Amino acid sequence: MEYIMPIKGKVKFPVTLDAGVWIFDDRRIDLDTYFDQPNDSDFLADEEYTKSISKFWDKEIREGAVFPPTIKSEKKFEKTKVLTGTFGVPFKPFLENASPESSAQLLIIETADEEVKLPLERADDIILAFSKEGKPLREDGPVHILFKDGSNRNNPIRFVKGFRIE
Repeated sequence: MEYIMPIKGKVKFPVTLDAGVWIFDDRRIDLDTYFDQPNDSDFLADEEYTKSISKFWDKEIREGAVFPPTIKSEKKFEKTKVLTGTFGVPFKPFLENASPESSAQLLIIETADEEVKLPLERADDIILAFSKEGKPLREDGPVHILFKDGSNRNNPIRFVKGFRIE
């Protein structure tokens, strides 16, 4: 199976995606918990980030600086999570890097069986699932297309070969 997927068509910069390296990407999303949480997009993420930073600085002021832990058990927990988790990454940053032309209107997802056409605006709602329970999606991958609202969570778009912008 081919693990490399192109973004091509009406783009300024064709991009090649490799799902095999996303396990190391900081943008990865834990799909085991993502759809179970209320998700009002970036607003909630920004609000949570602000709260966590505020809490951190309050603690720093009260207790002084504490260096990050380097305990082996915490590293082992993170390693176990990566090896057993189900993950995806948002499609939007990859599409932004490709810089679609102003005349582009459609995102066509090329699969082994069909072509799925979506309005280009809908690309912001796409999550590229690349692992399930710590394993790459070899049988019907390399990625599954999920929508952020979870509408196709149980029936994702499978056998993705590439993306074409028209």
